[in-house]
Amino acid sequence: MQNGWKIKPIPFLQSGQTAPSTDTTSPQPRQRGERIASTACRATDFTAALIDISETIADQSPDTLFRASKAAYVPHMTDESVLFDRTAVRRHRDRAAATFGDHDFLHQEISDRLTDRLQDVNRTFDTVLDLGGGHGNTTVSPSPRTLITCDMSDDLLRTSLPSCAVAMDEEYLPFADNTVDLAISSLALHWVNDLPGALAQICRALKPDGLFLAAMLGGDTLIELRRALLEAEAETTGGTSPHTSPVADVADAGALLQRAGFALPVVDTDTLTVTYKDMFALMRDLRGMGETNAIAARNKTFLRRDTLFVAAARYQELYGDADGRIPATFQIIWLTGWAPAATQQQPLRPGSAGSRLADALGADEQTAGDMAGPVSN
Repeated sequence: MQNGWKIKPIPFLQSGQTAPSTDTTSPQPRQRGERIASTACRATDFTAALIDISETIADQSPDTLFRASKAAYVPHMTDESVLFDRTAVRRHRDRAAATFGDHDFLHQEISDRLTDRLQDVNRTFDTVLDLGGGHGNTTVSPSPRTLITCDMSDDLLRTSLPSCAVAMDEEYLPFADNTVDLAISSLALHWVNDLPGALAQICRALKPDGLFLAAMLGGDTLIELRRALLEAEAETTGGTSPHTSPVADVADAGALLQRAGFALPVVDTDTLTVTYKDMFALMRDLRGMGETNAIAARNKTFLRRDTLFVAAARYQELYGDADGRIPATFQIIWLTGWAPAATQQQPLRPGSAGSRLADALGADEQTAGDMAGPVSN
């Protein structure tokens, strides 16, 4: 027991073990994104492990912190496919856990907006999965029967004290197919290397007509900081290295949801602008949120002192307002999708309309081959 928590490993089958036969398992392995190398253990092992996990969580008391180890069953990415250092992501979140509440304004705001969106859905959810919810800001109303909070950081989970906690990597969901009614995520998926694969796993974990709602950072996030650092580093060192993360583009988000198998996908954006007295205050907040640089190709050494001061001056020169404050932009991409179900609305067959659009508009109908004449007043 650590800090009042019972640490319980989730019973994955090890590679090479024979999985017990069961009628509830799927004969096919969970599909990952194309960038994953196919070096996993056998599909039967993998599926049985997932079934064991969901049953184990349902039967445990709320003071248990489950720890899911991906090493037993997960295929590894090739080096070329790794954008983010996931070990660094977890380390940053662990480091931020003790004082996270002093810097959680962004997570609190986005979690509140996520809760508002859920209240617009005329549905109750019995089993809810909160991915990356170790910050503890997300609430679901009415309260679900089971809320499973997952995060890479053990320390964040111990700090927020959720009713059911699973320490796991969001890239590898340890849950069986058709097990949750709602999957939510607030500002966690932008650190995922294989976003298409993660979305596909979420879709498979949802029950038919289950809802997925997530907020992730978009491409315009911290554009001011990105420019200031790049220009300062080029000026002081003669070269550049990545300091802010590459993130998904709004135009691609809808296609990612469809590729993952979601029905009725919807994508929209919010933009939040926060002002700071200087660049260093912004960087302190990013560190306090666990959102510092975790790009795999980053320069592992600290930025030079002169580079930082040039960047701060450049930031102020480019973006400072009349009061001497600087803006920081956070673009939020909202992803909404439903697990396919036969009861959902389906598009009508082309040509099956019962009335003409021209009649509804009070206009003359023209065939595709006719040329439109001039409009008379």
